[in-house]
Amino acid sequence: MNSTTPPRPRILSGMRPTGKLHLGNLVGALQNWVKLQEEYDSFHFVADWHMLTTDYAESWALETNTLEMVTDWLACGLDPEKATLFVQSRVIEHAELFVLLSMVTPLGWLERVPTYKEQLENVRDRDLHTYGFLGYPLLQAADILMYKPEGVPVGEDQVPHVELTREIARRFNQFYGSVFPEPKALLTPTPRLPGTDGRKMSKSYGNAIFLSDSPREVEVKVSFMMTDPARKRRNDPGNPDVCPVFDHHKVFSPPALIGRVNRECRSAAIGCVECKALMASSLNELLDPIRLRRSQYADPRRVEGILRNGTRHAQEVARTTMGEVRKAVHLR
Repeated sequence: MNSTTPPRPRILSGMRPTGKLHLGNLVGALQNWVKLQEEYDSFHFVADWHMLTTDYAESWALETNTLEMVTDWLACGLDPEKATLFVQSRVIEHAELFVLLSMVTPLGWLERVPTYKEQLENVRDRDLHTYGFLGYPLLQAADILMYKPEGVPVGEDQVPHVELTREIARRFNQFYGSVFPEPKALLTPTPRLPGTDGRKMSKSYGNAIFLSDSPREVEVKVSFMMTDPARKRRNDPGNPDVCPVFDHHKVFSPPALIGRVNRECRSAAIGCVECKALMASSLNELLDPIRLRRSQYADPRRVEGILRNGTRHAQEVARTTMGEVRKAVHLR
């Protein structure tokens, strides 16, 4: 980029380090991140502090899970020459901004966050009545505002978090002057992608197809996938509209194959076994280049080096922002 080229607008997004990623992560975020890095100054971070807000008793897995996840980022096409990849907890300024924002954020704003209420009601295997869990949307706001992005790529369920961040930015600016621009939510299309058992694909459900699965592992997992429950025999007509395998075809197969499966399932010209084999073939064709790129990052030292360089860049941006924040708040 030469001196006459205007800077690209910035985006920021993060992901909790849960280890190896699956197809749901690919269509829900990663494919969009890879596309956006061509248009934006992209910052993507490992949200390890956010992981501790719910999994504080299992921190032993953080380091391994971070390396596995970032390896999948790189395998899917995130380019460290185009995007900044970094670890949240290594940029200590995030914690300082979190503290300062907490001084002006009303408690009721945090208690009304939809995901906060939902998880308190539904998560039964751990105690989430902690200050850290209540405050995680505020920590998320600090993560975002630190880099003054124009947009935040999110699914619809995360839009309330971006709206809260905008409210917090406005309130801070009212007290201390125009420090933070208000970021916009960049909605990410998230197609419905069930797991092998028909429920939402999730590592915790044991129903996920991972980006690092071998061709044979993909074939085996797909062979056990649920299909139209009303189709009992090979010559029974099926209904693709209620079939999880067809949901995958719609996302991963070429249009001609989608049309063929749709027609032939309804007329019983194709059986579930053949349909699944075609699905596995489409998935393996998609995953082959991802597997190849993943093998190029087999040495964890290479991934760690990328994170070090990205974190160094993130630290430089964060120090500049916090210099402005301290000045605005009259902290010497």
